[in-house]
Amino acid sequence: MNPHLIQHHLCKLFDGIARLELGTATDEKDEFKSRGMHSKEGEFVPFSKAYDCRGMVALACTQIWWTTEVCLAFGQLEDGNENALREYHRKQVAQLNTLVSLLMGRLSPKDRQKVMTVCTIDVHARDVVSRMIAEKADSVQAFVWQSQLRHRWDDYTKHCFANICDAEFCYGYEYLGNTPRLVITPLTDRCYITLTQALHLNMSGATAGPAGTGKTETTKDLGRALGVMVYVFNCSEQMDYKSCGNIYKGLAQTGTWGCFDEFNRISVAVLSVVAIQVNCIQQAVRARKETFNFQGEDISLVCPVGIFITMNPGYAGRTELPENLKSLFRPCAMVLPDFELICEIMLVAEGFMEARPLARKFISLYRLCKELLSKQEHYDWGLRAIKSVLVVAGSLKRSDPTRPEDQVLMRTLRDFNLPKVVSADLPIFLGLVKDLFPSLNVPRSRDDAFEQGVMQAVLELGLQAEESFMLKVVQLHELLEVRHSVFIVGAAGTGKSQVLRTLHKTYQLTGKRPLWADLNPKAVTTDDLFGIVHPTTREWKDGIFSSVMRDQANMTLDQPKWIVLDGDIDPMWIESLNTVMDDNKVS
Repeated sequence: MNPHLIQHHLCKLFDGIARLELGTATDEKDEFKSRGMHSKEGEFVPFSKAYDCRGMVALACTQIWWTTEVCLAFGQLEDGNENALREYHRKQVAQLNTLVSLLMGRLSPKDRQKVMTVCTIDVHARDVVSRMIAEKADSVQAFVWQSQLRHRWDDYTKHCFANICDAEFCYGYEYLGNTPRLVITPLTDRCYITLTQALHLNMSGATAGPAGTGKTETTKDLGRALGVMVYVFNCSEQMDYKSCGNIYKGLAQTGTWGCFDEFNRISVAVLSVVAIQVNCIQQAVRARKETFNFQGEDISLVCPVGIFITMNPGYAGRTELPENLKSLFRPCAMVLPDFELICEIMLVAEGFMEARPLARKFISLYRLCKELLSKQEHYDWGLRAIKSVLVVAGSLKRSDPTRPEDQVLMRTLRDFNLPKVVSADLPIFLGLVKDLFPSLNVPRSRDDAFEQGVMQAVLELGLQAEESFMLKVVQLHELLEVRHSVFIVGAAGTGKSQVLRTLHKTYQLTGKRPLWADLNPKAVTTDDLFGIVHPTTREWKDGIFSSVMRDQANMTLDQPKWIVLDGDIDPMWIESLNTVMDDNKVS
């Protein structure tokens, strides 16, 4: 099996799927040219290059080749070479170190993302082989191997397939962009098995657990692994059976997956009808129909269609699913993930060579902060906070490659968490950092030109240029560099709005000129804020927030765009922004 030949076939399959989606044309060049599939010189460019599918192709090839090499190692093991798996494991470690050293060089953002994604998957592949050695797996029939998502290339059909346990799926070849992949932990493996078995049995999947355990992200990542598009929908009390039915109708006709976030926010009366709609689709899939009747209308069915839901059962205001709906979904409990393993793999993907001891210190600090610091509502020591800090650590390491890795991580943990620590907890937090990183005193990374701009902005606004106030402005700027949603919390009269205005003025002085829209979410109803579907005409009416966001999204200017929701945080309106503020970034 030649990996270069597999890569060639995968590129052709991506091109073929694109032609099917664009429609049949008499002149291939004219058809693709009208869709922008041509170079500046007018030459025909295949879809796989025009939309840069090379990251997806490379990732699929590495996973196929990993499966092939593990099977070859098992074959050598059966032939009498007892060290076959250990030899392959050493080869994996050497290849991974080469990838990590590549990350420290000069790479374009796209190429860096491709290598980081391959690193993330390869670390899991290394750990799987290590586990098989520890459990003394002796054949490809061992459960520790069968329970993994294994990609393989079929020479007869010229297609890529993914196998896990007794389920098999044809790779979807859907263009998903050059996106990062989820860190795969034992919890992720168990969730993969549950969701794939649900699809294998023509059922749906339901992940349930506390916030920050990876319910939605695991579903999305499984779709990426199988080359299938996953659409995320943020459920709310305003959803009725007609809007749900329209979504299901679209999923069935396109063969894509839908992930319905916080599904149990929908009212019980609507969920009873939804159960009938989901059952109708599942029955059509089981019967392998090409067309079926859905709500009195004959529509086409493209397999595999997947319907997944996520729930936080113990949260206030959630409803219990009806029994006829529960029976259509295979449940999967998502407990707290292995933070240390996730931290280690992400550090490797960011280019850290000493990832394991640094990950242990990182998680120890967050665990101690959770136990020893005061219980503030805005404190977050969970998975989302860990991920944000790791991204900052990677950027700091690349900007200063000669600095020791422990100093880079110590600076990141200190400077990125200081903005959210209240003054009473500050000595405890700094003491914990000093205990975990003894004899290290790394100065804060400073941008003198930006701080001069902050000073000028403060003076022009007629404010006092106090050092603590200016530091808050700089810290807010640093947060906005890595996060698209930021909360500014504090008692009345502590300068929250003035910090925002000062940063806005600083950006104006430096030529950025950010757009600013200021809303009070408590002044209007939820329907007026976010919009509503008219129950009779089924027409969508934009709310204030959705209208402002749409206008800003349509502006192509390269400048910051702010929507400031200035008011008390209330679950009635903030929960409708769950998927806007997290990594899904969809409304």
